[in-house]
Amino acid sequence: MTSKTLAGTGSSTVDLADRVLGGWLGRIAGNMLGKPVERGDYWTRERIDRYLRRADALPLTDYLPEPPDGDEEFELRPEWRRCVRGRIHGSCRDDDVDYAILGLHLLETHGFAFSTEQVGDLWLLRLPYLQTFTAERAAYRNLASGLRPPLTATYENPYQDWIGALIRADVFGWTSPGDPRRAAALARRDAVLSHTGNGVYGSMWAAALIAAAFTAAGPRDAVDTALAVIPASSRLARTVRRVTSLHEAGLGWADTLTTLTEETAGLGWIHVVPNVAVLTAGLLYGEGDFTRTVALTVRGGLDTDSNGATAGSVAGVLCGAAAIPAQWTEPLADRVSSAVFGFDGARISELAARTVELAAQ
Repeated sequence: MTSKTLAGTGSSTVDLADRVLGGWLGRIAGNMLGKPVERGDYWTRERIDRYLRRADALPLTDYLPEPPDGDEEFELRPEWRRCVRGRIHGSCRDDDVDYAILGLHLLETHGFAFSTEQVGDLWLLRLPYLQTFTAERAAYRNLASGLRPPLTATYENPYQDWIGALIRADVFGWTSPGDPRRAAALARRDAVLSHTGNGVYGSMWAAALIAAAFTAAGPRDAVDTALAVIPASSRLARTVRRVTSLHEAGLGWADTLTTLTEETAGLGWIHVVPNVAVLTAGLLYGEGDFTRTVALTVRGGLDTDSNGATAGSVAGVLCGAAAIPAQWTEPLADRVSSAVFGFDGARISELAARTVELAAQ
């Protein structure tokens, strides 16, 4: 299967294995880039850029710089010392990567005919409760209390439209290269364990987006293709179309995000809709360039590590691992930290190879 090729961006062809590895590396690198500033109510787009200007790091072309000595204006997440430039030696643990690993294990264990109940069983078996958040923690608690899907998503869960299901979608795209509808169907089966409505549509859209990236002519083509798998009248779909229309009209990246911030005001920084707006803008204005895509997406604020991870996954599939600049991949040292039992310290290249084997089925 590793010799299989797919139509690439422009006139090139890129090996499937290189694209899948690009997705894994891109997801982990994008997650690491956004992790120090993951708190959208504090790390606004303006504060992030102020931090970068203070550190002489604009344009952003590498992981975030360390905070200047003695500067107490900026409060990075406690994990920042393991995920800023010059200090990275393998990836940090993060749920945005844990769910990709858990999804891989799900498909290896139960195959593509897995049930939503089997997703929940693997969570209880492999994922520590305190490494889950928002909708996932509510669903986990419901599972442990004996509830079954779809009640796990709806009982005492105020986070049903948040971003959690979207961050779990990548593996369904990586294993459905060029088949966005299949990817979306798999993602939906996973998502309904913990989410409803736009929360589910976000997962379906992201999985389709990644699947489409294997054969798309560029990011706009992938974005448009992914829209076809979710209801056109949904707020998520309308938000994606709004970003694409502003981009097509020639509005700049910052002005586009300002417009969408106003139009999605009140939803909160972890809600899926405003985050999909930031992600879509990063992809379109990044124009297929890996560094520009992840940098713009993280600079867009909100759930920076989740958005950076998905943007990196899409951009990594579009360009392939070999085209990702070394400053993003070399510090990862082909190692991933994970809270998923049995996977801590796994090689990224091995996870990618196992993903390719699934994509052959």
